[in-house]
Amino acid sequence: MDSLLTAFVAAALAEWGDKTQLLVAVLAARSGRPGIVLAALFVAALASSALAAVAGVYIAQTITIRALTLLVALALLFAGAAGLFRRKTPDPGSLRLPLFVAATILLFAAELGDRTQFLTFALAGRFGSAPLAAAGATAGILAACLPALLLASHFPAKVPVRAIRYTVAALFLAAGFATAVSALRLV
Repeated sequence: MDSLLTAFVAAALAEWGDKTQLLVAVLAARSGRPGIVLAALFVAALASSALAAVAGVYIAQTITIRALTLLVALALLFAGAAGLFRRKTPDPGSLRLPLFVAATILLFAAELGDRTQFLTFALAGRFGSAPLAAAGATAGILAACLPALLLASHFPAKVPVRAIRYTVAALFLAAGFATAVSALRLV
């Protein structure tokens, strides 16, 4: 259960101001069909989170608990540092494919190598539960992207994304430093 809740909170915080959230707003505004964008987001988030969680559990079998804890610290520090950089609103280009297919591909590509995926990888390994970590991360991504989906083109104007992103970055950096110090004290 720790894996589910921790992955949910980490993903929900990491997605604020991230390219996936901004892409969801653009897709919802351009298409006018938020239900299809939400379905595509669910598929992309589930695929990305499952991939990261399975890989995390697999790698966890090969390293020590200290290394796993340091991996979590590194993921938190990476998430914090990444939150300090401004994200441009991505341009989805022309949607020549059906909306669901195009949105799924774009959103999955936005998640690959993302801080949310790295956090899911590290947390699944640390807690040893790929299904719970993937489910938590998927739910966190959906929760964070829901305001962008509902507000669409009004999202950047109505939500203080920059302030939220900087606050979340500071939280991740503090948690990362605390986790690293804790890992270095393990016997």
